[in-house]
Amino acid sequence: MKKILIPICAILLFAQGCKQETISKELPFLGRTTEINGEKKNHTIPAFAFVNQDSIIINNESLQDYIYITDFFFTSCPSICPKVMKQMLRLYDKYKDDDRVKFVSYTIDPKRDTQAQLKLYANNLGVDHNKWYFLTGDKDALLDMADDYFIVAYEDADSPGGFDHSGKIILVDKKGHVRAFCEGTEEESVDGFFPQVDQLLATYDQ
Repeated sequence: MKKILIPICAILLFAQGCKQETISKELPFLGRTTEINGEKKNHTIPAFAFVNQDSIIINNESLQDYIYITDFFFTSCPSICPKVMKQMLRLYDKYKDDDRVKFVSYTIDPKRDTQAQLKLYANNLGVDHNKWYFLTGDKDALLDMADDYFIVAYEDADSPGGFDHSGKIILVDKKGHVRAFCEGTEEESVDGFFPQVDQLLATYDQ
């Protein structure tokens, strides 16, 4: 697994979080901005392909027409995951009828979180499988994906459930740019995330 590196610029932007009192006219592009042939390129989620709870392959193309809200979890997590999932469900309840929004949850424990286990989990939550994708696949690839969303996630025998991971909830635009985040374990932080989702959606109505 590649070493977890969070660019300084992302840290500075993340420090603002969802608790900022004034929302700027445009959400920032989080992560490192590079320049290729004189053209600036914002950080983009790289190509990926994982299987969802219905055994359907989900990749970048599956999400290119949507903004999406995403997190990293595992179904047997005894610590922060239930708190984060409660907040994800708050977001789902607001946007479940908005065809412009998808939800994506990556498991970091694919050995136990098989497609069948994730399907059972989604059914127990009572969510629309076409709206919310629970993804599983190769463990190293999944943990590497966490880096791309600026999420800390790694195996740790001393951590509850065998994994140490962040509880951040991430907002991604239609082009795969990370645009905002909140702390999924803090209700107040998530409260500030709702207007950021609405703000991003509004940019596509112009």
